[in-house]
Amino acid sequence: MDKILVIDYGSQYTQLLAKRIRDLGVYSEVVQYDDEFSLENVKGIILSGGPDSVYSEEAPDISDVILNSKIPILGICYGMQLIAKKLGGEVGKTENAEYGKTKINVVERSLLFQNFEKEFIAWMSHKDVVTKVPKGFIVTSLTVNNIISSFEDKIRKIYAIQFHPEVRHTEFGIDILKNFAVDICDLKTSWTLINFVEKKIKEIKEKIRDKKAIIALSGGVDSSVAAVLTHKAIGDNLKAIFVNHGLLRLNEVKEVESTFRDYIGLNLTTINAEDRFLEKLEGVTDPETKRKIIGENFIRVFEEEARKEKDCEFLIQGTIYSDVIESAKSGKKTFKIKSHHNVGGLPEHIELNIVEPLKDLFKDEVRSVGEILGLPREILYRHPFPGPGLAIRIIGEITKDKLKILKKVDNIFIQTLKETGWYEKVWQAFAVLTPVKTVGVVGDQRSYGYTVSLRAVDSVEGMTADWSKIPFEVLDLASSRITNQVEEITRVVYDITSKPPATIEWE
Repeated sequence: MDKILVIDYGSQYTQLLAKRIRDLGVYSEVVQYDDEFSLENVKGIILSGGPDSVYSEEAPDISDVILNSKIPILGICYGMQLIAKKLGGEVGKTENAEYGKTKINVVERSLLFQNFEKEFIAWMSHKDVVTKVPKGFIVTSLTVNNIISSFEDKIRKIYAIQFHPEVRHTEFGIDILKNFAVDICDLKTSWTLINFVEKKIKEIKEKIRDKKAIIALSGGVDSSVAAVLTHKAIGDNLKAIFVNHGLLRLNEVKEVESTFRDYIGLNLTTINAEDRFLEKLEGVTDPETKRKIIGENFIRVFEEEARKEKDCEFLIQGTIYSDVIESAKSGKKTFKIKSHHNVGGLPEHIELNIVEPLKDLFKDEVRSVGEILGLPREILYRHPFPGPGLAIRIIGEITKDKLKILKKVDNIFIQTLKETGWYEKVWQAFAVLTPVKTVGVVGDQRSYGYTVSLRAVDSVEGMTADWSKIPFEVLDLASSRITNQVEEITRVVYDITSKPPATIEWE
């Protein structure tokens, strides 16, 4: 199959870049810069961004074979600087680094920039800049600060841009990628996620064969899609395990059991491990430690269940790519943001072989796969819920009393959004219990209770997110209900921080 190869130099956005290409209907794959890989069927190569300077001692490199392959190349951020250095240009430091939204001015005609405005806003993230382009190249755009933001050699079909076209904040970003993939690389837009589903079912069959597997089912979108996909491949050799770790939303256990036993017909076993998890988490306040404790204990529960089955050798997990990226498992140069319980939070020794059929997909792609597999809308469009559950929505130590409070608050907020028609208008919404207590007034008496923060974000894939502009009257209704119905809460605030600079979850 003809494809675009994305070479990863450590950017947080590498897989998002590959996804944007796939969104166009062009197949793409990600490889590490120092992997061995074939250029067979590769019709275009993209060099990702990365955290390094091209002049650092351990700076990732690129082989001359790729640069001389005559395959069209697009270098992004670090990839642009690497092209400049390798081909005789110059890269230097600038006193004014560019981060975030920056205006770009197109100064020369380019296939990359065809069919849209000559001025646009792009997302920058760099300190190093190209100060001199290699011989034979021309500068095609400059930033508002007069910094080179793109250059190219259209004869050699080598293009370079300093900004990130893959993030939603860049205007015409998808057009730039389409111009590269379709017009420069001459690729057809015929690939779909149906191809992914067929390929993945085949891979799972070949990997598991006549053995058995268990799946860590949470009831969320990711694990649900992974469960149905695997069930299509191995049928009754899949056993679904739902672990009630005590950190779930209100009524979560009953809803999950009903959905998967009655609607999908999976072989579902519920494990009540609330006391086990809460004992392990007693006194723990550090977010990373919480995640690792939860990750390890999940694995131990699954191992215990697997031992009860004959020939059960595999553990299926609903890991998706945003989990992999944030846990710094995507590449050797990627910085860790936080450990996800099913990726960076796993213990070193695991008895089972891990299978992650969705690890190359983002949330919106997972939902599309779920639609192809026929999952009901109420599962596919549930808001994302983290594996560690409410443990990372309680800031500080976790107790049963705090869990009881947060479950009530979260349920009130979600029900308010559903009643007002806002639940499906936002990508994710939840409540966070802070350790801050403030003075309040109840009737004529002084009260002293917790501060809770409501959070709602708009996103597509979870890599970037904007805080949701929920109407004040909806927030007012939620706040009034929370303070009236949960006596331990005296103050409700609304989080208006986007990602970046914040993450979606507080911990």
